[in-house]
Amino acid sequence: MPKSMPTPAERIYTVIRRIPTGRVATYGQVAALAGLPGHARQVGQALRDTPEGLELPWQRVINAKGEVSPRGIGLEAGLQRHLLQEEGVVFDSRDRIDLDVYGWDPDALPPSRKKARVRGKGGNPG
Repeated sequence: MPKSMPTPAERIYTVIRRIPTGRVATYGQVAALAGLPGHARQVGQALRDTPEGLELPWQRVINAKGEVSPRGIGLEAGLQRHLLQEEGVVFDSRDRIDLDVYGWDPDALPPSRKKARVRGKGGNPG
């Protein structure tokens, strides 16, 4: 029996799971990467409707201004900020995150480790 196509919410969750620690993505960026360009609000809805117990780094999704989006009484916004700061994300004096510094680039290669130089054959010159 063939697998069914993932729902938009499942595609959104898949993208969010890929955001590395210490990086953030905007709602619009997540939507585009999930194949839903122009549907940033759908990302917010999927986050609100996240099934209980689903492991998801929801705190890494922020608005296009680099801000934590306001929610209800503000408890979650404070928690989101705290979780991001624990990951090393820095907020400026206007409570914004510099997307040029902390924004996730899904096409960037992970930092490479420097390889030890290998000397040519023949030993030390004499």
